[in-house]
Amino acid sequence: MIKMLTRPELRTIERPVEQRAATDDRPTQITGYAALFDTPATIGGAFVEQIDQGAFDDALGDDVRVLFNHDPSLLLGRTTSGTASIAVDETGLRYTVTPPDTATGREVLALLERGDVSGSSFGFQVLADRWDEATTSTELPVRHIEKVKLIDVSPVTMPAYVETTAEARGQAYALAKQRQDLVEATGQRRMQLARHLVEIQ
Repeated sequence: MIKMLTRPELRTIERPVEQRAATDDRPTQITGYAALFDTPATIGGAFVEQIDQGAFDDALGDDVRVLFNHDPSLLLGRTTSGTASIAVDETGLRYTVTPPDTATGREVLALLERGDVSGSSFGFQVLADRWDEATTSTELPVRHIEKVKLIDVSPVTMPAYVETTAEARGQAYALAKQRQDLVEATGQRRMQLARHLVEIQ
């Protein structure tokens, strides 16, 4: 389903962020996965979400910033300046950044060496998604993210699914309500059928 841009959302994974030591022909770099493909995650107890392969294909040329903890004042690099790059593989969205020789850059490298930075995150807007309705009363609807506009990627200190849009939650609740209505309607039809069978016997 193609739709207008939604409000920005954040998604975070707890996966090691690596520091690549400088060599004669390469400065120190930070690299990690900001997103994983086909990995279900429960969002706010309302729905399950997974990122489809190909979701970032149209975003690889976007002007993407690498920030620390999604703070725009803590800039580590930018794709258009050549100080950062993003790529996709079979696992997910991977980023590499050459941190600047600034207080922020030095601080992030120090935190990495200490093991204090334990995950990565990405900010995005949904361009296309689809929803699978739950098939039982105990299941949650599943949101497949098919296409996004990428805003930033960030090494983070607190990996967590910290934000989702009210619109996405609303779609999830609407699907759940439809499922509940269907279950109730089916139950009522079965009761009517049972009463009818009793009457004609």
